[in-house]
Amino acid sequence: MLHILEHSLLDTARLLPFLYLTYLFMELLEHRFSGRAAALMRRAGRFGPLVGGLLGAVPQCGFSAAAAGLYAGGVVSVGTLLAVFLSTSDEMLPILISYRAPVLLVVELLALKAAIGAAVGFAADALVRRRRPAGTETVHDLCEHDHCHCGGGNLFLAALRHTVSIGVFLLLFTVALNAVLHLAGEDVLARVLQGNRAVSVVAAAIVGLVPNCAASVAITTLYLDGLLGFGAMLAGLLVSTGVGLLMLVRIHRDWKDNLRITGALLAVGIVCGGVCELLGWSL
Repeated sequence: MLHILEHSLLDTARLLPFLYLTYLFMELLEHRFSGRAAALMRRAGRFGPLVGGLLGAVPQCGFSAAAAGLYAGGVVSVGTLLAVFLSTSDEMLPILISYRAPVLLVVELLALKAAIGAAVGFAADALVRRRRPAGTETVHDLCEHDHCHCGGGNLFLAALRHTVSIGVFLLLFTVALNAVLHLAGEDVLARVLQGNRAVSVVAAAIVGLVPNCAASVAITTLYLDGLLGFGAMLAGLLVSTGVGLLMLVRIHRDWKDNLRITGALLAVGIVCGGVCELLGWSL
């Protein structure tokens, strides 16, 4: 156990500088451009899903929360909301960068999620024309509720808070993963996950629904460690909306509509991930 803990601490410590620099850049984006992004989504009109898909790929917690608030307030369409949710990367990008994943993989994965989000968004808008009745919550209220630190504050301290928070979870996850690998053997775990591809795709998509950074961190880490296939990883990351889905459920009182949106996310994740696994396609 001491060996596992030592190995996990070293693995996590190597990632922290990269995590901090990534979150510092993300905080800069959030403070400088989140308000403009929300305004751009408001003005996008019928091109909302395209704008939402592109903006959702930018690594900020504010975009998915903002999209939920704008949808609940009747400002943007369901297609724009789905486009943002599906393209939102949550903690995927910091983990990829900290693991020094190839730049081409990062760019292609972000582009793929944005393209799927935009395509699904346009299809949803073609089927659902109406918008939601106006609400009273603002984007600022949403960020305050979830402590996103979307406005004001010290960039360096905010980045440090994110780094410590994700670092602690990453350490716990690494300890647990190393313990499982030590007890069961990496080959056994890999065979279980990769030998039941349909199950792994569905399981990853369900895990992705968890409104917490833990979901995207775990899914991305398992993929980078070679224990999860590309299709399963894609399924989980498409469904993972950061705090967006949680914000939607909190402020949008139409539970049937919330269930439809959640079901659509889950269906898209499973279908896209399943097709990739079936065809053996990967980036």
